[in-house]
Amino acid sequence: MNSRILLSQATVTETEENAVLRALRSGWVAPVGPELEAFEKEMAERTGVSHALALSSGTAALHLALLRMGVGPGDRIPVPTLTFVATTNAIAYTGATPVFVDCLPDGNIDPVLLLHSIDTLQAAGHRVPVAITVDLMGRCANYQEIEAPLQERGVELLADAAESLGATLNGRAAGSFGKAAAISFNGNKIMTTSGGGMLLSNDAELIDTARYLSTQARQPAPWYQHTEIGYNYRLSNILAALGRAQLGRLDQLIQRRTEIRDRYAEAGGELGYRLLGDVPETAEHRENAWLSTIVLDEASPVTPSEVIKALEQENIEARHIWKPMHLQPLHAGSLGFLNGVSEDLFARSVTLPSGAGLSESDIERVIDSLRRLLTGGRRRQVAAVRVG
Repeated sequence: MNSRILLSQATVTETEENAVLRALRSGWVAPVGPELEAFEKEMAERTGVSHALALSSGTAALHLALLRMGVGPGDRIPVPTLTFVATTNAIAYTGATPVFVDCLPDGNIDPVLLLHSIDTLQAAGHRVPVAITVDLMGRCANYQEIEAPLQERGVELLADAAESLGATLNGRAAGSFGKAAAISFNGNKIMTTSGGGMLLSNDAELIDTARYLSTQARQPAPWYQHTEIGYNYRLSNILAALGRAQLGRLDQLIQRRTEIRDRYAEAGGELGYRLLGDVPETAEHRENAWLSTIVLDEASPVTPSEVIKALEQENIEARHIWKPMHLQPLHAGSLGFLNGVSEDLFARSVTLPSGAGLSESDIERVIDSLRRLLTGGRRRQVAAVRVG
């Protein structure tokens, strides 16, 4: 059998090995130390914000941000329905209630629906202190249509940039939008600390108080004294060293994933799919190509489940796109502002192997497997369009 092609395997080099060894030999093995401080500084510089806090996960970053932004029981928090459950879990941790908002064809939240949801909730007397966006699959949401209208409505913006580190919108980096933003360094992300995350903000007080909560809310006393509930959310110095090494290679990782994405895009016309994010393709968006997700044509002879099963039989890992939160049993009966786009994307999308470590032969294997499944092995004739 052919070797396994994984969806998004981390790529680790001698650079990462040396960084971790350096941290180990320094003696700083607890969740404090020079690597951690340097990692926060470098990440803030990369994303163009003033302050950063390294944490155990992107979920922890979302949770702390919501707490410091005053979210609590009874609040209604608009959030994309097309996201990973961690986004909505963080809302639930605070006692607030998620309200699901549908998306545009690129998978990101629909700004018009988002604003409609806020206006409807506020008119009904609900408190809406924060709205959450998600940069899906490495593409920034349409913040130019979101930031100012939210401010006019007295609603803070929390950006879930877990998937989009390295992406930009109109020259601004993912992670720099909103009152605060969360990044994930999970093992399958564009760069990794094996597990971890970062909270980013230009608000020094927000980061300082989040830092306090992340270390069990210990008071500055000569003994262990606590006046409120805290959390064990800090990243370790060793993992921070790994993150610094990965951050130094981030542009290289993005470039390789972009090359892979482009290969899939080139084959789409022949095989009967488009790449998620390609409608509309606009110059101001620069994606990080984290996971290449294809959207099958409406007339496709196969379903995403059949594609995933066929690829699995050839030892190739593929997955469904996120199942919309309003379809999850966990959130049955929840309020949603829906347009049907997320359900359509879920019904027609497949996420393909995208890791920077994939070889040219690996990508050819994936495309050849898709060709056999989608066209019966025949090269589909694509009509030429004459310009001029």
